[in-house]
Amino acid sequence: MRFDKVFPVRVQSILFGELECVARNVSAGGIFVEMPEPLPLGAHVRVSFLNTDSSAEIVALGEVKNHYFMNYAKEGLTRSVSGMAVRFYAFENESQRILDECLDRFRVLN
Repeated sequence: MRFDKVFPVRVQSILFGELECVARNVSAGGIFVEMPEPLPLGAHVRVSFLNTDSSAEIVALGEVKNHYFMNYAKEGLTRSVSGMAVRFYAFENESQRILDECLDRFRVLN
């Protein structure tokens, strides 16, 4: 299950440095990160963000699996969003437990 929620994230890569981005949704297995120029497919990244009550940082290691370029209309104007899908393959410290608890709270609220 994937939950739509817009929140800031920090994406770090050995090859591409550190980027402040916006996440559009998250699941236990991955995240969609909006960014003007997505990192290359297969790039390994460290993604960190705060849980919903902003008390604990979630840090996940992942791989860029897909690129997305979306065009849409809003208020009569054509707009676009680009980004990348990152599949998580590991978590630091207690991050997986914290993310699972956050997702459980979202599930109850929806």
